[in-house]
Amino acid sequence: MLQVLASRYHILKRLGEGGMADVYLAQDELLNREVAIKVLRGNLALEPVSLLRFQREANSASALAHSNIVEIYDVGEEEGHHYIVMEYIRGRTLKQLIAQRGALEKNEALAIMDQLISAVEEA
Repeated sequence: MLQVLASRYHILKRLGEGGMADVYLAQDELLNREVAIKVLRGNLALEPVSLLRFQREANSASALAHSNIVEIYDVGEEEGHHYIVMEYIRGRTLKQLIAQRGALEKNEALAIMDQLISAVEEA
């Protein structure tokens, strides 16, 4: 597992994975804040199509500015590890919330949908 990226991001733990990348919680030692870092899986970094898709994701996401979309702080590559550093938001996912509490009340579900729609409109 990675320990440090760009001499400033100290990996604390693995948060999860997506189709192309693993996501880690890290401490940004320069700005003294927790961040989430998405790291392209090593084997995909060797595939030009996957690498291009990852780079496009970073470029597209960094152009967005919305309260319901995580902010991109940094992107880079170090020793073959391509990464995106983004805002880390504590809390539960919607999936976790529903698993824990069951079906949401109508007003709560509508409020969440309103936030999702607002974010999608920005994108």
